[in-house]
Amino acid sequence: MSAFASGLRGSRRAVAGLALLLLLGTAAFTGPLWSPWGWDETDFTAFHQGPSARHWLGTTQSGRDVLALTLRGTQRSLLIGLCAALPATCFAAVFGAVAGFAGGALDRALMWGTDLLLVLPPFLVLVVLAPRLGGGWPVLVPLLAAFMWMVTARMVRAATISLREREYVVAARLLGAGAPRVIVRHVLPPMASLLAVDASLNVSVAITAESGLSYLGFGARPPDVSLGTVLADGHAASAAGWAPGAASGLLVLMVLAVNLLGDGLRDVLDPEDAR
Repeated sequence: MSAFASGLRGSRRAVAGLALLLLLGTAAFTGPLWSPWGWDETDFTAFHQGPSARHWLGTTQSGRDVLALTLRGTQRSLLIGLCAALPATCFAAVFGAVAGFAGGALDRALMWGTDLLLVLPPFLVLVVLAPRLGGGWPVLVPLLAAFMWMVTARMVRAATISLREREYVVAARLLGAGAPRVIVRHVLPPMASLLAVDASLNVSVAITAESGLSYLGFGARPPDVSLGTVLADGHAASAAGWAPGAASGLLVLMVLAVNLLGDGLRDVLDPEDAR
């Protein structure tokens, strides 16, 4: 653990990504403590106004504070990204390792199901299913996770097929270690760098996908907000250019922070691949 921590501190990309992510998370989750307005409050004296001392980023057409809405949307985007990406990566690791380690008919059946899901267009399926299941971000999280694991599972399967013939894996099996123990102890650890990068990419994909769906009205539902709904409200009001600007900037910073952290973790976990 100490070697990992020192390696993480030595990676500039990991430190920069982690610092930026912590800064954004701290600002988003402590925002209600220092923001002059709550995200669900309405100022009936300031409809669709620009930035001022009273409203630092202005107000929407309905009199809601843009800064408070943007901070709330950042909270939602971070939570959705983490809650959708991490389970998807974990499931892909287990699914691909089991398929590759088992081989035979089980491997073929699992990969057939994976290929079948890869054929489906994820965005269109989400657009169709989200409204039918009630919409909102709690429904969107498992739907996003359900379409982010297939490619990773195939990569893990290919790596597992190669690793299962290594001497230490064969020795562990000859000594009586069961398949679950061999997979957890000897097959998945060498793929740590691959899974770290995949998790970071999945967080980015989940954040941008949720924002896009919310922008189109299939994500967060009123009165709740996300960065996608802030962007949609800002673009709907021709004079409110400050609203989509702030939300777009935070969206870009979040994706950048997650990708930097993922690259840094790859360098720490697999120094031979570091550039």
